[in-house]
Amino acid sequence: MKSTKNAQKINQNWEEANQNYLAAALGAMRALIEKHAFRSPDQIESREKEYVLRQQILQAADAAMPAPSAIAQLCQIFGLSSFERDILLMCASMEFSGEFAGLCATACGDSQRLYPTFSLALEALPNSHWDAIAPHALLRHWRLIEVGDSRALTTSPLRLDERILHYLAGTHYLDERLVGIVEPVEITGELVPSHQKLAQQIAGVWSQTPKTGILPVIQLCGAEPTSKRAIAAAVSKMLGVSLNLVPAQVAPTVPSEMETFMRLWEREAVLSGSALLLDCDRIDLADATRNTIISRLIERVNCFLFLASRERINILQRPVVSLDVHKPTINEQSLLWQNTLAELAPQLNGQIKNLTAQFNLSPTTIRAACAEAAGNLSQAQDQDLGRILWDACRTQARPRLDELAQRIIPSADWQDLVLPSAQEVLLREITAHVRQQATVYQSWGFGSKSSRGLGISSLFAGTSGTGKTLAAEVMAHELHLDLYRIDLSSVISKYIGETEKNLRRVFDAAEEGGVILLFDEADALFGKRSEVKDSHDRYANIEVSYLLQRMENFPGLAILTTNLKSSLDKAFLRRIRFVVQFPFPDTTQRAEIWRRIFPKNTPTLGLDANKLAQLNVAGGNIRNIALNAAFLAADGDESVQMKHVLRAAQMEYTKLEKSLTEVEIGGWIEN
Repeated sequence: MKSTKNAQKINQNWEEANQNYLAAALGAMRALIEKHAFRSPDQIESREKEYVLRQQILQAADAAMPAPSAIAQLCQIFGLSSFERDILLMCASMEFSGEFAGLCATACGDSQRLYPTFSLALEALPNSHWDAIAPHALLRHWRLIEVGDSRALTTSPLRLDERILHYLAGTHYLDERLVGIVEPVEITGELVPSHQKLAQQIAGVWSQTPKTGILPVIQLCGAEPTSKRAIAAAVSKMLGVSLNLVPAQVAPTVPSEMETFMRLWEREAVLSGSALLLDCDRIDLADATRNTIISRLIERVNCFLFLASRERINILQRPVVSLDVHKPTINEQSLLWQNTLAELAPQLNGQIKNLTAQFNLSPTTIRAACAEAAGNLSQAQDQDLGRILWDACRTQARPRLDELAQRIIPSADWQDLVLPSAQEVLLREITAHVRQQATVYQSWGFGSKSSRGLGISSLFAGTSGTGKTLAAEVMAHELHLDLYRIDLSSVISKYIGETEKNLRRVFDAAEEGGVILLFDEADALFGKRSEVKDSHDRYANIEVSYLLQRMENFPGLAILTTNLKSSLDKAFLRRIRFVVQFPFPDTTQRAEIWRRIFPKNTPTLGLDANKLAQLNVAGGNIRNIALNAAFLAADGDESVQMKHVLRAAQMEYTKLEKSLTEVEIGGWIEN
């Protein structure tokens, strides 16, 4: 606390001293221009004395500076000559003194030139040199001054850039032309050990780079954006610089605008001591135009530059250090949970192990989950703590798959599922595999053997309406997980490589856990592996292989459904851990479905489950018939009766392009 107060005091002393120094420098500049403007014999001596006095005041102000003044720092940063320094002060005088415009006109001998010019600088300032105003020279290259429009360069108005004007006054802020493109990054919280190690490695690389050399780009790869930002922020803190972010999708794409942006940012980086994080996580690396612009930016901007991307980007004309950023390890996540929960952690009685087994979260997400649950945790019973945190994890980890998937809120349980005992037992075994991942993979060490093949992949095969989706919903409800139904017809693309890209989006979004993925109607992608006759056949096989590979590595439950198991290649079936065949329900099973299909609050009258079971339809059709019968009964202000089911069955059969037979409905309604 004491050191912080001392630093604030020193900063305040510098600000006051810098203001005094700037005022003295502007006074000396005014005296210098007056000395040039008023050259009659009776004025020369007095102007010379005034100039000497102003120089003495400036020297005293310089001696009082606790650290170099802003103008001195600016000259050192950009390597400005004394003449270029004086041009800046001449332009600054125009901004700080309302009388300086008239003095410029008098010095130029032209009442219309109420502004500084290069011609005036050459005539009035010492150590002048012509190339100071050249386009490639420091003043114009770094946009320290602006040259106005005029027929002649030497008589054009010179103006101090606004960012430089405020810098000289000791005020620091982000250049307004960068606002909306560049944004500051502020991340709190300690890094986990594996990420801290990466940060120290990066800081070491940049610390060892010669000052005259080009700083290598640090490329942070992986699907963990918040951790990459946290590592970049930690490195910046180690090096004593601030961190700013540029999302690649908002970076200028017009060459002239990109050139201006690069120049302004390089200037800003040295003025404010900043590193830049170029975030390419959300751009399409297949976009050639965007990639060309991004590559140009990466290769030409010489500053502390981080590059965040999901995959490695080839950079040809600049040294690159590429590092993979992964989620924290299981042990690191467990420790982070304990530290974040503090005194509540012991009350969880080992439930943290279950959280880390199911959810693979970043430090930011873990802290957010704890913050979300904080309000309920203080009032909860011990047995509720785990469930509250579990629900918070589900919310925080919930993937953004709106374009490619539908989130199904699971409400069905085992009582709603009617299957032969063998199939139900297998479904319960799959559920147990998901529930016991922590024990088998962590406590028993299977996860340390290999990261491959840990995904719980399942195939549900059976005709439409036999309960495949319902079974997935029951399992999600049992496990208290979200269920996402992915329609493969929206994922598959005729364009080569697009299907894999869409599948990657699905799995990457679901990697944090808390999700069961249901790939409905896999027949659209799976089939007998075709003989490779052309490029489309080859890429179709690649798409299937990619899906299976991601399913094997997905740390959760991924389910494929198909109407025709026989259409699947046996080589693919071998890579799926569980295969569940959903049979068409027999009469006994259909009767049981009818007994359970109507909710308890639904009024019924005279329904005979055994007679209804004669309808030769699957469970999905039974649900449609029951629902339509309920609407018919409600509209007639009656209880659901056989006559309503009959009418609903006729509607369903018409949709199926079938006819009701006497065997199915005989004896339903007595005359």
